[in-house]
Amino acid sequence: MTDVLPVTFTAGTTGLWRIERITTVTGDGLPAAARLLVEEEAPVAGPRVPPTVATSAPGWVLCGTVSNQRYTTAAELALLNARSPALGRPGATVASLIPITKSQAWWEMAQDERRGILEETSHHIRRSMDYLPAVARRLHHCRDLGGPFDFLTWFEFAPENAAAFDDLLGELRNTEEWTFIEREVEVRVERASV
Repeated sequence: MTDVLPVTFTAGTTGLWRIERITTVTGDGLPAAARLLVEEEAPVAGPRVPPTVATSAPGWVLCGTVSNQRYTTAAELALLNARSPALGRPGATVASLIPITKSQAWWEMAQDERRGILEETSHHIRRSMDYLPAVARRLHHCRDLGGPFDFLTWFEFAPENAAAFDDLLGELRNTEEWTFIEREVEVRVERASV
């Protein structure tokens, strides 16, 4: 069984990341907060995962896990691994947390049907490759944790790559895959100096 890395995103008054804006793309938004704290637990073997916590004043807490890749072919995974930069690069002082929930219709499809929409029609992986290594990305799965989102995607990039990142978002949001998104929020953050 694949090890999983539990990660918690806590919005409130503390954290390395200063929240610049929270944009509701579709569905319900998230409450405003000043800072975002991103905490990783030690990787664990097997299915043990943290609970996903609902929002609460003065901020909110979202939990997910990093585990095995889904929907990627062996060739795509090799290319992603070769081109993807690590998180925490010194120049990557801007980040974006994008929690999303897909519709029941999406989850009722077989995995090969979802893969067909994700990559064969929408070209999600191919489009994303065009923005590597400028944008570092890590996907956190949370559908099975019982929380409000299916995925939490964390992106880090240098300020000069913000426009390119926005272009990537625009491209992805205009695909067939995005017709299955019921809730999407973008939390744009900047690394705080103190």
